[in-house]
Amino acid sequence: MEQKKKVGFNIIKNDPTDGHKGFGKGALSLEEVSPVIIDVEEGSAHIDIGAMHARSAVEKGIKFLKTKEEVPDAKPYWLVWVTVDRKEEGPYYAGVTACEMTVNRDIRRGYKSLPEHVNRMDKSLKRHIIVDVMDDRSKTILRDFLTSHNEQMWNLSSDELKNGLTVTEA
Repeated sequence: MEQKKKVGFNIIKNDPTDGHKGFGKGALSLEEVSPVIIDVEEGSAHIDIGAMHARSAVEKGIKFLKTKEEVPDAKPYWLVWVTVDRKEEGPYYAGVTACEMTVNRDIRRGYKSLPEHVNRMDKSLKRHIIVDVMDDRSKTILRDFLTSHNEQMWNLSSDELKNGLTVTEA
């Protein structure tokens, strides 16, 4: 019995409607979004393109469960979707949204909400800033990463992002 081939989600470069108005019209272009993984305990951040398909180095080999309570002694991470856009002065961080994730390598289990991760990627693509869910340490790690990655892009970014990642010392 021959199975019907399904149309999967495609990552398309450039304008999907360029040249024709048929198949693929209205498809989403993901070439301006990058996933940044923040390791809260190590105090580090890095871009991991594998996270686009839930295959980052942190996620590989981990079965994700529905609640945090099911994963004892888990290490905290943040997956941050960073969308870059361009204005007259140059490129800038246009959309930045954070999603929580925890992983316990010893038991190969973790917690993340896949619908939340997908929705936050969509929000980032739509130029939203959602960083208020992050703890102060993680905000500082992300701010330092974004400024050191490209200071000009940081300077051209919105006040909403800069204020969202500003931590007040208590």
